[in-house]
Amino acid sequence: MATTKAPEDAYTAEPFVPSRGGLDALREAAAGCRGCPLHRDATQTVFGEGDAGARLLLVGEQPGDQEDKQGRPFVGPAGRLLDRALEEAGVDPAQAYVTNAVKHFKFGRAGSGGRRIHKSPTQREARACAPWLAAELAAVEPELIVVLGATAGKALLGPSFRVTRERGAVLEREVHGRPERVVATVHPSSVLRADDREAAYQGLVSDLKVAARALA
Repeated sequence: MATTKAPEDAYTAEPFVPSRGGLDALREAAAGCRGCPLHRDATQTVFGEGDAGARLLLVGEQPGDQEDKQGRPFVGPAGRLLDRALEEAGVDPAQAYVTNAVKHFKFGRAGSGGRRIHKSPTQREARACAPWLAAELAAVEPELIVVLGATAGKALLGPSFRVTRERGAVLEREVHGRPERVVATVHPSSVLRADDREAAYQGLVSDLKVAARALA
């Protein structure tokens, strides 16, 4: 007897993305996404949030531990650092839209039953989640995208993307079939891990100032 495959085995969120409706409809539908196996262990889907008409859209890697528990993106230490860096760069965080390339928290355990340790999503998992990000871009229609880190950059710009090579410049790229302006920088969590945290932070601020000038 043939076995029926679970939806997550197909590694695509496409069947779960509604064809009509704005961000609210997308967010509601994303709560039930089973487009890849990551939903099994995560607490909940963490969809993007912010100004629905934002000129600036920021894309990170995936939710962290606090984001997974609260159901909101960038509410942990990295998110607080990002808000501070945006303000220092001259960007009001309240007027941006923030989201992640992957909508579920991927993690391992520090020992049996230990604390949850972030694990980077694979390119296959990022591709599975791509229909959600494409729908968010189509709904918000930002003037500029900021990609935060390697996973987000590869999800939007392809596997050859390198943060160290392309950060801090306005790139003209086609993203999910749409011409977009993109600025790449590091993920704020990498700043928190850096040996020279102040230098890493100032580098992040410098890249975000490029984005602010592009929107001016």
